[in-house]
Amino acid sequence: MTQPNLTYTPLVLATHKNRVILAHHHVVAFLSPRSLQIPELRPPPPPKKLARADQHRDMGDAAVPVMVEEEEEQEHVFRSRFPPVAVPDGVTVPEFVLDGAEAYADKVALVEAAPGGRSYTYGEVARDTARFARALRSVGVRKGHVVVVALPNLAVYPVVSLGIMSAGAVFSGVNPRALAAEIKKQVEDSEAKLVVANEVAFDKVKDAGVPVIGVGDKERMPGAISWDELLAAADRTGAGVVPVDAAQQSDLCALPYSSGTTGVSKGVMLSHRNLVSNLCSSMFAVAPETAGQVVTLGLMPFFHIYGITGICCATLRHKGTVVVMDRFDLRTFLRALVDHRVMFAPLVPPVMLAMVKSPVADEFDLSNLALKSVMTAAAPLAPDLLAAFQRKFPGVQVEEAYGLTEHSCITLTHAAGDGGVGHVAKKSSVGFILPNLEVKFVDPDTGRSLPANTPGELCVRSQCVMQGYYKKKEETERTVDGKGWLHTGDVGYIDGDGDVFIVDRIKELIKYKGFQVAPAELEAVLLSHLSVEDAAVFGVPDEEAGEVPVACVVRRRGAAEGAEEMMAYVAERVASYKRVRVLHIVDAIPKSVSGKILRRQLRDEFVERMKPSA
Repeated sequence: MTQPNLTYTPLVLATHKNRVILAHHHVVAFLSPRSLQIPELRPPPPPKKLARADQHRDMGDAAVPVMVEEEEEQEHVFRSRFPPVAVPDGVTVPEFVLDGAEAYADKVALVEAAPGGRSYTYGEVARDTARFARALRSVGVRKGHVVVVALPNLAVYPVVSLGIMSAGAVFSGVNPRALAAEIKKQVEDSEAKLVVANEVAFDKVKDAGVPVIGVGDKERMPGAISWDELLAAADRTGAGVVPVDAAQQSDLCALPYSSGTTGVSKGVMLSHRNLVSNLCSSMFAVAPETAGQVVTLGLMPFFHIYGITGICCATLRHKGTVVVMDRFDLRTFLRALVDHRVMFAPLVPPVMLAMVKSPVADEFDLSNLALKSVMTAAAPLAPDLLAAFQRKFPGVQVEEAYGLTEHSCITLTHAAGDGGVGHVAKKSSVGFILPNLEVKFVDPDTGRSLPANTPGELCVRSQCVMQGYYKKKEETERTVDGKGWLHTGDVGYIDGDGDVFIVDRIKELIKYKGFQVAPAELEAVLLSHLSVEDAAVFGVPDEEAGEVPVACVVRRRGAAEGAEEMMAYVAERVASYKRVRVLHIVDAIPKSVSGKILRRQLRDEFVERMKPSA
C-alpha cells in the first residue's frame, strides 16, 4: 500500500450533522450545575447550508478587550475578556518549545522521580532532539510519515516526540500498556512507518509489521533497532547525507487517538500551528519573571495530548523542570512532591482523594510543600473532595480546566493571577475563555446559539481546532461544521462573569420519561455521602421510562450502609425524576488512563448481566 503523506492541506468542512442539543424553549437559567434541571433533547433538524470553509475567521488578529456577546448572523458568540495574544508564524513545535534553550543548557529539563532515574538538561534535550531527527531521516522517515510511540512516561519521551516532529514526521502516542491488538490497530490505522518502544511494550509491538526502535536494554528487545546505536550512527553519517524537506507550520505534527463524540477511537490530525496556537493561548498568564523556576509534575500519561502538550511542551517552553512519573504510587508521588519541590501538579480526582484520605499521607511531613497549585481536567471534581483538599492543603490553589484532543489540549482554564491577569474563575466552573478563542452554546431546534446562563452544546472556534479525523471524513463533518466550529458533545453554559460550567456529555445524559438527568449531578450527590468513596451513574433501557438512572458505588472502609439507604439519601436531595432506581455496591469504578469514568463499559456490563440466561 502506498504510504499517504499526512502533510496538511486545508480541510473542506461540510455542514454539521450531529446537533443533538438542548431544546431552546425548555432551557432554564441557573447558578450552579447542581440546580440545573436539564431540558429534553430533541432529534436533530435537517442540516442547513452553511458558509464555505474559506470564511473561517482567523482569531489571531481579533482585538476584543473584554468578553463580549455579539450578534454575528444572529449568533451569541463569547470571547475572552483578555486581549488576543500573538502566535508566531513559521515556527514548528520543536522550534517554539526549545527556543532559548541554549541559555538554560545546564539546567535540568526532565528528571525521573524514581531514585536513580534518568535526567536531561536543556542542552541534552536540544542535542538529542536534533540527533533523533537526523537518525529518523537516515532510516527513511520523510515528511508526513507517522511514527507510533509506545513508551511509558520517561524522561526521554519528549525528546522522542520532538525529534519526530523535527524530522517533519508525525508523532502518534499510544498507551504502552494497551493490548497488543489495540496497539497494532493504531499502527495499521495510522499507516505508521516505525514504532518506538521500550521493554514495557516491546513484546506487544514486535509483530506489528513495522520496524521497532528500542529504547533501553537491547538484550531484552531482540530484533529492535537500538536507540543508542541509531543516534551514534546518525552522528557518524552527519547532517547532510539525507536531503531535508523542512517542516512547515501548516504540516501535521501529531496524530493522537481520541474517542471524540462517537466513542470510536480516531486519529486526530494536529498541525504545528494548532499546537503552537494552543500553547500561546494557554500560557498567556504565565509571568515572564518565573521563567526557569517552575517545577511541574509529569504524572499524566505523555501519550495523551494533555501530557505531551499541556505538561511537557508548556513546561519546556517556559524552561521549567518536569518531574516524570510513570505510574501512580502514593508513596512515590508524595516523595516526589517533597524531594523535587514540585510547584505545579496536574492531577486527576482519585489522586487528590488519596492525598486527603489515605493514611499513607500521614507518613510524610507535608507542611512545607513547595506545591502552589494543582489542576484537574479529566473528570469533574466533587465539591466535598474540593473542600476536604483545601482544608488539608490550604495554601494550594485548586484549578479545574477543560480541554479536548480535537482542540489541541487546554480550551478553558482558571488563572492564578501571577501573570497579572486579574481574574480567577469560580471554583465550581471549568474556567474562562482563553485569548484567541471564540465559544458559543447551540440549540439545534432553532439553529441559533444561546445567550448566557442558558445550557447548550459547547462549541469552540480557533486556530487550535484540529484539521480533521484521519481518513474519517463523515466523522469530521459531524464534529467541525462549515464555519469552523468544533462541536464538543458537552453540555454547558457561560455565566455573566464569563466563567464556563460543564453539565455533562450529551450522549451520557439519561432520558427518563422525557426529562434529562445528568449523571455527574447524581454522582456529586452520592460523593457527598460520608460512606461513599467513589461513584458512577449511567442510564439503562427501561420499557416504561425509556431510561432509568443506575449507580455503582464504592463504599469507604468500614461503612455499613446498603444500597437502599444510599438510594434514599439521593432521593431526599433531587427531584423525583432524577432518583437512582438501581444501586450496586462494587469494588472499583472503571476509569480511563486520564481518569474519566467509563460509563459505557459499566452500562454494557449491567445490561449483559440483566439479560435472562438461555
